[in-house]
Amino acid sequence: MEVQTENEKKKVPLSTGLKWLRLVCMAVVFGIIAGGVMVGMNTLGGRMTAEGENIPQTSTVKVTAKAEDSDAVVAVAREAMPSVVTISTMSVEEMRSFFGGTQEIQVQGAGTGVIVNKNESELLIATNNHVVEGATQLSVGFVNQSSVEAQVKGTDVDNDLAVVAVQLSDIPAETLSQLKIATIGDSDELELGQPVVAIGNALGYGQSVTTGVVSALDRDLSLTDESGTAITSTGLIQTDAAINPGNSGGALLNMAGELIGINEAKTSSSGSGGSVDNIGFAIPIDKAEDSLKELMNLPTREKVDPSEASYLGIEGETITQDITQLYGIPTGVGVVAVEQGSAAEKAGIQKGDVITQFDGRAVANQQQLSDTLQYYKAGETVDVTLQRADNGKYAEQTVSVTLGSAKEMPQAAAASSAAESSDA
Repeated sequence: MEVQTENEKKKVPLSTGLKWLRLVCMAVVFGIIAGGVMVGMNTLGGRMTAEGENIPQTSTVKVTAKAEDSDAVVAVAREAMPSVVTISTMSVEEMRSFFGGTQEIQVQGAGTGVIVNKNESELLIATNNHVVEGATQLSVGFVNQSSVEAQVKGTDVDNDLAVVAVQLSDIPAETLSQLKIATIGDSDELELGQPVVAIGNALGYGQSVTTGVVSALDRDLSLTDESGTAITSTGLIQTDAAINPGNSGGALLNMAGELIGINEAKTSSSGSGGSVDNIGFAIPIDKAEDSLKELMNLPTREKVDPSEASYLGIEGETITQDITQLYGIPTGVGVVAVEQGSAAEKAGIQKGDVITQFDGRAVANQQQLSDTLQYYKAGETVDVTLQRADNGKYAEQTVSVTLGSAKEMPQAAAASSAAESSDA
């Protein structure tokens, strides 16, 4: 079964300055984008009371039995639209050129997000990990078509979820007055045939509305993210409401206008290769809620200046779910080699270890670890969680690592990192 993740992209040549910046970042290596202020957050939209700017929640719409009831759909869309945002990203990819070798290019991406919370200083937006993965720049567009810069606060690769943070002080007062926090529904109460409404940034053109029903529940789906990591999403809502490129991270709503799912992907072909229509998937909000709470509680970090970039000192490879199933090795970043005298060696990281968390953030692949380190300065001390084999069984350990400086990493490692993204 072919599955498309919903992130439409446009390629643009990469400038020399960005090439140099990426070289440093790649040499630094690996991670989930982090997020400066620690805030306790226990619940999502319809289940919380937040301080700071007064942003109301969406109101519950009178429930109707028919998705074809245009008045009901209009009411749901009108009430929910202020809680749904567009997400625009810029990332960097390598492509082989026509004459051989590789060329770095900028890739524009489009996705969607849902405002699910806020704290004293930030507006917090739920989306898919694959929407924001690898983004070097990120902006959020609101209901009045204004847009502001944003940061990825945290990501959960295994569940394809992420939280994006926007500083409240960056949002114009006129825009802020039009925003709403999504009211959370109960996805565990869904029934087959129940009408639903999907809102998302289809094809990157801006928000659009589609309708349909709950086609099936508890579906499993295999996806491949931007880094090539295979992910199996389980327990999904299947719907025939149109889910198109750019809809990822958007809202799946019941006819009361409550958020019951985060739209994720569509199926475009069957296992035999035949094309299919009207099969989309969403992550149930009851499944997503615990993960989103954890991500909202992460501190929001900014990327460090290249002169302060950090360096871990390992060569690693991604341990995919396929490898885990075949050999029983935990998913994460497998340590192939440890550089002598590096921060990793001093902390006791060994060849054969599998790094699974960095500073409390799950690490599923090399690109995530690389991205994470872009937010940490040389000299910072962080906890790294890893799995180490002991008599054929893996046991979890946590080591404290004082990060080295990327400026001091060996030139050979830097060249290898630029070519293969394998050194940290």
